[in-house]
Amino acid sequence: QVQLVESGGGLVQAGGSLRLSCAAAGSILRINAMGWYRQAPGKQRELVADIASGGSTNYLDSVTGRFTISRDNAKNTVYLQMNSLKPEDTAVYYCNAQIQAVGRWRQSDYWGQGTQVTVSS
Repeated sequence: QVQLVESGGGLVQAGGSLRLSCAAAGSILRINAMGWYRQAPGKQRELVADIASGGSTNYLDSVTGRFTISRDNAKNTVYLQMNSLKPEDTAVYYCNAQIQAVGRWRQSDYWGQGTQVTVSS
């Protein structure tokens, strides 16, 4: 019924920038919080940033000042602008959204397919 489709990953040199996008599609009643997670090989998944429906944001300490999360509610899309990228940012990045689908009583968590971000030194 609802899917999240990610785009924007790729290979970039240290100090460069990438912009990730995640668009929700389907029969959506409302989208609450949206966020970005990442997981590097052999490491636990971690929350990178999230954004509430009203626009308040939270960031992982190591990305604060370099990454910016934003959302376009009219397009059901969340973005992650990543600047001053470092090799330690290399990971698969996953979009997450708390969505209530049309005809459902409560929200559910949905996940994007993941997009690879590789930062070379």
